[in-house]
Amino acid sequence: MVLFPPPPITFLAQEQAAKKDKIQQLYKRSLKILKHLKSNKDKEEAHKLLARAAETGKQNVLEKLAANMLFGHKGPQNIKAAVLLYEILAEEGSHKGQTALGFLLSYGIGVEHNHAKALLYYTFASIGGNLISKIILGYRFRLGINVPKNCEAALMNYREAAHFIAKRLEKNEELPVEKVRLTEKPENQSFSTEFLDWDVYQYYRFLAERGDTQIQKAFYYFLKAASTGDANGVAFLGKMYLEGSTAVPQDNFTAWRYFRIAADKGNPVGLWGLGLLYFRGGVVQVNYTEAFKYFQKAAEKGLSSAQLQLGVMYLTGLGVRKNYKLAFRYFYLASENGQILAVYYLAEMYTSGTGVFRSCQNAVELYRIVCELGRWSEKFLTAYYAYQAGQADLSLVQYLFLAEMGYEIAQSNSAYIMESEKVKIFHKNQIYPLALLLWNRAANQGNAFATVKMGDYHYYGFGTQRDYGIAVAHYILAANQRSAQAMFNLAYMYEHGLGIPKDIHLARRWYDMAAETSADALIPVFLASIKLEASLLLSELQLLNIWGS
Repeated sequence: MVLFPPPPITFLAQEQAAKKDKIQQLYKRSLKILKHLKSNKDKEEAHKLLARAAETGKQNVLEKLAANMLFGHKGPQNIKAAVLLYEILAEEGSHKGQTALGFLLSYGIGVEHNHAKALLYYTFASIGGNLISKIILGYRFRLGINVPKNCEAALMNYREAAHFIAKRLEKNEELPVEKVRLTEKPENQSFSTEFLDWDVYQYYRFLAERGDTQIQKAFYYFLKAASTGDANGVAFLGKMYLEGSTAVPQDNFTAWRYFRIAADKGNPVGLWGLGLLYFRGGVVQVNYTEAFKYFQKAAEKGLSSAQLQLGVMYLTGLGVRKNYKLAFRYFYLASENGQILAVYYLAEMYTSGTGVFRSCQNAVELYRIVCELGRWSEKFLTAYYAYQAGQADLSLVQYLFLAEMGYEIAQSNSAYIMESEKVKIFHKNQIYPLALLLWNRAANQGNAFATVKMGDYHYYGFGTQRDYGIAVAHYILAANQRSAQAMFNLAYMYEHGLGIPKDIHLARRWYDMAAETSADALIPVFLASIKLEASLLLSELQLLNIWGS
């Protein structure tokens, strides 16, 4: 009897066995985290996740558990346990673990803050492909935060993340999330500027992806509108069939039929839809010339989606002769009408200098706009809901995470929450210095309200040394941004000679300007003016007495 040796273990099998053993070891080390959980229910849930991680050999299960603990998803927040798990994950090469640990170190959440180590973790995570770390590094290099200011480095990091988001935008997989300011009276903020001009259909698709029944209502609403001959209703039905959803199956033929009816009535969405079907083919043979004709008609009616498609055609030379100048023009028009993909294409053109002078700064600003549309921005919603529910720490950690990525509103909101004195994750002596840092970052991104707060912090000596001169400098900057509060504060500084020579006439002028700038300043200015005039009259009487004697 001949005994044959067992088949050799393949390299792939060895690799899989090593990976599973690595996860098993990670699981055993992470069991100590259970000691930091308070309730038996939390321990049971955490133990299930840890066991699942060991069983499946998947690192992402542990990453999910850590995120739940840090941000309070599916249970109470437990920062100590999250830190322990993220330290293990980071050591094992998890780019999500490295990003999270960089964030915790940057603000000193659950660990001693260390900017150098935070930057190191972000760098490792970025090399590992983590998009959030790339955006954080892009933001830091753009403004020179703890690193030398470097536009090209900022561009490289932002571009990689923007490219990923642009791909999702092409599939309608991203949608702007409303970003609510927590400051009671934000200045110079126009209504709904954070919600871009996306059409109704895309909003309902966004709801459908999250299981919302509103998509069904939208379908029946458009169906009813179409039955009355409404061109918009017919066109949006075409879009719904073109893309497919939980309410209607994807059907190009039905989409074509609805688009045709709407286009015959001159509806821009209908015209665009026919152009798109000619561009892609399927129901009809690909015909770029016909596609261009319909896109042009829709673009003339101001439809941003059609303007975008014309830009793509001129950029690539599909159906028309390449014309980079015209491509830039249509991308610009589309971006002005809220089309984010057009913003991405403009950034690409500025990066390569195609059809326009190369500008690293312009490209970075445009890529940043695209990056801020990523799914991570949904934390704005969960952070706001936590704030509304009185969960200050839960809200703050999520806003701080977004603030680290460079979202100005998140920086302002984080500082605002820090001032509420409801925060427990930081010691009292950390509150004002950290809030000052956040207001400063928001101010550097053009927020006038934050610039006024910078002046206030130096005026009162919150988190820094009291310095009236620096306070005045910040008030001047904010006043130049049309902040009525800053004008009022400057008037007060001139009235009392704080940080600047006393000048009653300039004080009076700044009070008047504050009243002219904002109706809210009328009563405070009126009261201040009475006091100012009384003071001026008293000074004149004293001078008369001196001369009379």
